[in-house]
Amino acid sequence: MAHDIFFDFYIKASKKDVFDAFTLPDHLNNWWTLKSSGAPLLGTTYNLNFTDKYDWYAEVSEVEIGTHFYLKMLESDSDWDPTTFGISLEEKDERTLLKFSHINWPKNNHHYRFSAFCWSQLLLGLKNYVEKGEVVPFEHRS
Repeated sequence: MAHDIFFDFYIKASKKDVFDAFTLPDHLNNWWTLKSSGAPLLGTTYNLNFTDKYDWYAEVSEVEIGTHFYLKMLESDSDWDPTTFGISLEEKDERTLLKFSHINWPKNNHHYRFSAFCWSQLLLGLKNYVEKGEVVPFEHRS
């Protein structure tokens, strides 16, 4: 039985701004990764680097520019490898509804539950980054 993480929340910004913040390396490095590379094109490989020990790779498994974006993990750790995560976006009353999912976790273990907590903190960082331009230094991120 697989386990999944879901979050829905609003960001006071355009779909384009939210999409860019979630998919473009220059933005990812301001709220999530230490350094990253990739492009939101189907089949493209992203490098998601957090430290030398956590230097992960994922492939764009689904994308429609400005609307949705999903990465399938290729090389990470045993809990993350079978997973896919990403966003779907809808414009609502001059805001963007971000629907986040991180699916197919193999176990409901500490790493799964801790990752859900970290995602909640990081996605708040994404919201504050897009709405207010706040950049949280990498060493202070969950």
